[in-house]
Amino acid sequence: MEIEDLTPFLESGSRAGIGIMGCADIAVRRALPAIGRSPFRLAAVASRSREKAEGVAGGAGCAAVEGYERLLEAPGVDAVYIPLPNSEHAKWARRALEAGKHVLLEKPAVPDEDSARDLVALAEERGLAVMENFAFLRHPQHAQARALVDGGAIGELRSFNGAFGIPPTDPGQIKYQAELGGGALWEVGCYPVRAAQEYLGASARVLGAALRFDAQLGVDVSGVALLGDDDGVSAHCSFGLSHGYRSTYDLWGSEGRLVLEWAFTPSVGARPVLRLEQKDRQTRILAAASDQFVGVFTAFHAAVADPAARAVHHGDLVRQARLMACIRARALVGAAG
Repeated sequence: MEIEDLTPFLESGSRAGIGIMGCADIAVRRALPAIGRSPFRLAAVASRSREKAEGVAGGAGCAAVEGYERLLEAPGVDAVYIPLPNSEHAKWARRALEAGKHVLLEKPAVPDEDSARDLVALAEERGLAVMENFAFLRHPQHAQARALVDGGAIGELRSFNGAFGIPPTDPGQIKYQAELGGGALWEVGCYPVRAAQEYLGASARVLGAALRFDAQLGVDVSGVALLGDDDGVSAHCSFGLSHGYRSTYDLWGSEGRLVLEWAFTPSVGARPVLRLEQKDRQTRILAAASDQFVGVFTAFHAAVADPAARAVHHGDLVRQARLMACIRARALVGAAG
């Protein structure tokens, strides 16, 4: 399909148009339905395979584009969502920014701070937004948790404890491919590390880390990281690809504890429970059901529309990349020692 054939899809409508770069499962299963309920207009889906792009785009009512470069050349595409393998993120984010497109990168965005700073610098030079997709943060349960902590429900915050683990699956999947940026730290460890930053101060740093590697797979399959800030708040983050499913964090304060029982991947219709423990009383708080992917595309659209909304996302991207790289480096040094 040639670019000129895409005009009916790509040039109509006053809303910002977004294209999806790749047909990953998360894009088809979660992003496509969410975009339809967000302020964006879904313009196109691109794949290296014409057949795959047409199969996905046909059901979504948008244009099908063969090749990622062609998506970046297409008129009417103002922004792109990139759910490609981790190893491809930095390259295609840079190309998208150079083509004048705002960028939403699936987590983990990039593997190190320098790459993050380079993307942010390019985005700011071009007057564009670049944002890392931690969709879980857009679920209302986290705003509820933040409000309870800020309101003194658990006294002064002392520590964060987060865990995200999933059972082993087909070893041929991308998350087990080292050359594609696989491994437990990148696949699931990024979640509790990112969540911890909602509660630790700007001085957050890595105090210790460990990773367990599977010799046959060639990637880390579990790990732990300890973070801390200048106010004495600590964060213990554990994660793995060889565990029973767990998706939780808790906040321990001077006068109580708050537990989010389904913190990272609640289903669209689920109502996660927050458990507030205060002395001899326990209160169960039911969060509203929400599609957190609608929330992330809505937040991304706000950053596209308003330059003032971009700085916080740019800062978050750099900070997350720095901490994740430090965790990996600290763990590898410890293993070597």
